[in-house]
This record gives sequence, C-alpha cells and structure tokens, in this order.
Amino acid sequence: GDHRDLHSFPTRRSSDLGASRTEIAGWLGESLKIRVAAPPEGGKANQAVLAVLAEALSLQLSQMEIISGQSQPRKVIAIEGLESDELEKCLPEKGQ
Repeated sequence: GDHRDLHSFPTRRSSDLGASRTEIAGWLGESLKIRVAAPPEGGKANQAVLAVLAEALSLQLSQMEIISGQSQPRKVIAIEGLESDELEKCLPEKGQ
C-alpha cells in the first residue's frame, strides 16, 4: 500500500511480563515503554502492545504493524495515517 503517512517509532516493551495490566508506562529515551500483562506465546503480547497503542492513539489495529522485533522486547511499529506531532500529543510527554 501507500506508506507516505507511515510513522515508525521504536517501542520498548518492559520485560516484566507479569504486569497486572497492559499500559503505556512512558518514555525511556527515544523509546516508548509499554508494560504487558499478556504472555508472549502465540503473539498475544504483540497484540496487546498494538491494542493499547491503538486505544491511546484512537486508531484501528489495521493502521499499525510491528515491522521489526516481533519476538524481541524492543519493537518498531509502523503507524499509518497519523502525523508525528499528532502522535506525540496522544502519548505521554517525554521526560516525565
């Protein structure tokens, strides 16, 4: 498809998979840290990461794709149809 409006940003998933709920924990340098309650088996943790991002950004899951790091704690997620400044407005401020 057309990827002109695709924004990729690294997200770092915390390694404590025993989190009580999946949530955005804030920024760690240039990476967004997401705590994940779902187990990594069968891609459940990846789906949980995309779901919490979709909710925070008011987007559909179909507008996001993990383009690298599917089996790693650090992932790069492509987001379609959202400008960088809009993305930052929807997420916690850096340095907090």
